[in-house]
Amino acid sequence: MLTHLQVANFAVIDRVDVELDQGLTVLTGETGAGKSILVDALGLALGDRADSSVVRKGAKSAEIVAGFDITGNTRARDWLQDQAIDCDEDLVLRRSISAEGRSRAFVNGINVSLQSLRTLAEQLVEIHGQHAHQTLGRPAAQRELVDSVGKHEAALRETALSFAAWQSAIAELESTQSAADDRASRLDLLRYQFDELGAFAPQPGEYEALNEQFQRLRNVDRLGQGAQAALDAIYESDEVAAQSLVANACRNMSELSSLDPGLEKTAALLEQAEIQIREAADALRTYLGTLEIDPRRLTEVEERIFGFRELARKHRTDPETLHAQLAEMESQLEDLEHADEKLAALGEKAAKLERSYLKAAGALSVKRRKVARQLNDSVGAWMNKLGMIGGRLDVRISERPGGAYGPSGLDKVEFLVATNPGQPPQPISRIASGGELSRIALAIRVIAAEGTVVPSLVFDEVDTGVGGGVAEIVGRCLRQLGTNRQVLCVTHLPQVASQADAHLRVNKVTDGKATRTGIHRLDRRETVEEIARMLGGVEITETTREHAREMMDRARERA
Repeated sequence: MLTHLQVANFAVIDRVDVELDQGLTVLTGETGAGKSILVDALGLALGDRADSSVVRKGAKSAEIVAGFDITGNTRARDWLQDQAIDCDEDLVLRRSISAEGRSRAFVNGINVSLQSLRTLAEQLVEIHGQHAHQTLGRPAAQRELVDSVGKHEAALRETALSFAAWQSAIAELESTQSAADDRASRLDLLRYQFDELGAFAPQPGEYEALNEQFQRLRNVDRLGQGAQAALDAIYESDEVAAQSLVANACRNMSELSSLDPGLEKTAALLEQAEIQIREAADALRTYLGTLEIDPRRLTEVEERIFGFRELARKHRTDPETLHAQLAEMESQLEDLEHADEKLAALGEKAAKLERSYLKAAGALSVKRRKVARQLNDSVGAWMNKLGMIGGRLDVRISERPGGAYGPSGLDKVEFLVATNPGQPPQPISRIASGGELSRIALAIRVIAAEGTVVPSLVFDEVDTGVGGGVAEIVGRCLRQLGTNRQVLCVTHLPQVASQADAHLRVNKVTDGKATRTGIHRLDRRETVEEIARMLGGVEITETTREHAREMMDRARERA
């Protein structure tokens, strides 16, 4: 569970440290005090996107630290182990956003990516936002909610992968079919080009070797003269040759080294030099023996190089890659000549993948219909508890019109609602009352939350639009959720606040120049005062306080 939250230089928050416990904790305060800002800060610690606008004016960076006790949270511990991050029972997430917009995330001091942080956060906290009801009318959101309640992640993944494979096979089939449509004309041209290039028979590395040979043949005179001059200088000169000079020096140094052993190394070097000069002379003689003026071969090489360049120009490639072009043409000819067989094979492959997709998507549809029946019963029961007597939810799963299949399956998911007895169900997006829509959204969120294994749930003013006895039921519901996990609720309703195991008040303080948000854990007396304030009135009377005490006592009697 979430044990503490530390927020610094975030929006209007200067610095806030909050200790949190198991059970239901409520956050209350005047409108605009910053209750939901704390939820936003927690969202950042869990991997939400952010920019420089969240940094408090005048600060260099905003920082949010969230501490968790993950004793018994095997999924979180397994993730940490897979990432080679050390952890015992305590886990610390830290998020820093600079005034320039740079963001960094840390898990137990180890820098991680936002995606990694979000993956871990999914095992820790689930946030139900105050505007969730506003998205409930979207078909995509309705489908996602059904899948979330049913925990269809594995089935969704299999369906999406099957769809992607099927679409890839269709694309390959269509491409091959398009190429086959003008096969005859392409075959004629390709065979002509292949025969022409095949007759030339370019070999790997041949063009480079020809260029080297051409340079040698064209410069044979210069090469011979230079090699002979070098040979004369080092060995064959009648006047002074390097070999004879080094040989004399070698003999002298050998004699001197017998007088001074310190010259032995120099004598050895001179001996090696003489040997190397002899080897160089032998190599030059051999080289000169291979040099010969061959005008005929020079012409042949020049013509072959020209042939390479002409064919490279015609085929829009480099001379060095003509052999690769020939191999590619051979492959294309093979494909065109066996296009019918390939088309048949691709058609069979696409059909097989379509069947796999329809099987996976069909299995997902069965799961969705089962969840739809469960939602109809459970949400309908909660609607009645929340004051919509006779109201019911009708989650309809039907096949998308026109075979509009996709990675999420075959289904069109639609939420229909009847809020009064005898009223026909109609799309949830057409419900006029915002309060009714909020209560339906709350009922759905509670059902979804009951099925989750995440240890901490956060409800950010999801009770908007309800009041009176219904608000008390909402509070009981949240308290019930908190019996076996941690529940945090931002609320403006005294009926909900009175159900809390712990109460935090958020307040805003200003000195006329700057505004700061603070947070305070309330004791029983302070809680009575806060609930009395929430009950209303400019002046808080003893009667109001007594009413607040009665609400709190009644909540504990039912616990």
